[in-house]
Parts: sequence; structure tokens; C-alpha cells
Amino acid sequence: MSFLRALVRTARTARHAPRLAAGLTPDDDVLLDAPDGRLAPALVAAALGDPEPAAKLLATTRDAGEWEDRDRYVGRLATFAYSRGEWLDRWLEAAPRDPDALLLAAQLAVRRAWESPARAERLRELDPLLRPLTEDAGRDPVPWRLALDHARGAHAGHAVFEGLWEQALLRSPHHYGCHVAALKYLSAQWYGSQRAAFDFAEQAADDAAPGSLVRALPVRAAYEGLRPLPGAGRDRPAGPAAGGARIDRAADRGLALSAAFAAGDPWPAEARNLLAYVLVERGRWEEALAEFGRTGPHATSFPWAVGGHDPLRRFLATRDRTRTELARRSPLWGRAGAIPGRSGPRGH
Repeated sequence: MSFLRALVRTARTARHAPRLAAGLTPDDDVLLDAPDGRLAPALVAAALGDPEPAAKLLATTRDAGEWEDRDRYVGRLATFAYSRGEWLDRWLEAAPRDPDALLLAAQLAVRRAWESPARAERLRELDPLLRPLTEDAGRDPVPWRLALDHARGAHAGHAVFEGLWEQALLRSPHHYGCHVAALKYLSAQWYGSQRAAFDFAEQAADDAAPGSLVRALPVRAAYEGLRPLPGAGRDRPAGPAAGGARIDRAADRGLALSAAFAAGDPWPAEARNLLAYVLVERGRWEEALAEFGRTGPHATSFPWAVGGHDPLRRFLATRDRTRTELARRSPLWGRAGAIPGRSGPRGH
């Protein structure tokens, strides 16, 4: 009987899988962490050793209060400087007090400290570097986001973290990066619990404006809930004990947010990649495949790079697995993607 089932599944896959690929960007056209039209020239110039376009870009975001863009650009430029930092050294030599250059240097230093076996000690050594950034930040929440990340790794107590969080909120009450930093601190991976992380994420999403990426914060909490805890086995089931119902509700909220943006829009790309990951983990194959379609050509390193994976390869492999799983669950002569016995969005 099992042999017969295997034959039927193979037939379903052969029949439906090619058609299910119709709405997906071809593998060769998928780009990893593709920069937008503002960041791309800055990265090209940095590769040639010229920091001026990056300096102008970050100054523009600071002057215009474009805090979400600013945070993204700081992260991407610091990642570039991690392996090719001559342009940043040149910028600091020419303008040692430039707040944007100092912010980039601090972001890079925090990343390197996080990778050290003596992480907490290395991070604490950066206190003199970070404190002036926050004191001189004005309305800018990005230095406070960096301070929150730093505090988590340095094992700061709750009172210290709450003080930083209050200051971040004063600058920008709905800044996505600061909310992610706080969520990580509250997760079971660090100093909280899965319930605390979900409570925080759901309340923040409820308070956020329509279209705000903070509305995707419960999906981030769901991701944290699906990760194995330190010292636990590799697999961590997302059943009732692990908050499976809340994870599914978070995915539903993520789907509603994703639907508010055009397919292929680069702005929500990371949120969509994360949502696709969660949907796959929950076995929601039809919705996962639709979400991979909405990502278009925009694969993101997070969450696919976690665990040392090649992120683009893992994105493509997971997308292909989703298509195959959906195909083999579809009726042999029915519509591809129509799963028999499915009751609502959480059918498996």
C-alpha cells in the first residue's frame, strides 16, 4: 500500500509541479539582498574606495528623518565594510567627527564583537564608543537601536534595557529596528519567554499604523518560537506547547500585511521572506508558495543565512520544496494547489 501511495505522489508531483512554478521568478533572476536605487550607487562607489555617495545618502536620511531607510542603509553599508572597509577608513580620516561615519564604524564594531567568543566582554569595551552616539543622536533612533542590540549581547539587566527602550521610543515610537531589538531581548532565546515575545509583538502590531512593518512583528516572534532553544535538540515542534496557535495567527497577520504591498516590492522583502519561512515550517504549503510568488526576485539573507547556510541556495531550495510538497498533495486530476480536506488557512 505504501508503494502505491509513493507512485501516486510521484504522479501528482510530475503533473502539477511544472505548473506551480508559473508564478515564480526564475531561479537565475532571483537576487540576494538587492540594493535599491539609492543604495546601489553608494555601494558601487564604496567598492571603488569613494565614501562620498554613502556619506551623502546617510546625511540625507538623517536630515529628512527617513529612519527606516537610514537603519537599512547603515546595516547594508556596515556589512559591505566588514570585508571591504578601506572606504570607511578614508571617510573617518577625512571627517573624524562625522556622525554618520561614526555610526557606521560603531555598527561594524558591534558586529565584530558579537562574533567573538568573548562576546559580552568585547561588547562592554565598546561602551565609550556608543555612549556619545546616543547622546548626540537628536531625533535619530538608529543609534538607540544599536545600543539595544549591544545591551542584549553585553548581558545588560532589565532596568538598563528598559531605559534604552524608553529613549528609543521618544525618538520614533514605531521604529521597526528598535522593536526587533526589543523583541529579541524578550525572546526565550535571551532574557524572556515565548509568551512575553508574542505579547510584546502583538501589542506593537496593534498600535502600528496601516502598512507599517511593525505589523509584521508577530511573524518575527513566530520565527523566534520556531527556533531551537540553546541546549535543545535541533527540532523544536510548534505544537500547542510551543505556541502553535499564536504562530499561525501571526502568519495570518503577516499575510494581511503582505497583501497591502505590490508583488515584487522590495520594501517588504525581508518581512515576506520571513513569512514564507514560517509558513513552510507550519506546513501551509499553498500560502507559502503564494508568498514566494509575492517576493518576486527579492531574496534576503535573513532568515535563510541563519545557521551558516548559503542564503540564496537555501531560499531557492525551500521554494522548490514548497512547490513539490504542494504538488504531491494536490489531487491527480484536480487543480494544482487545492489540497483535499483542507479546512481554512491552517490546513496541512
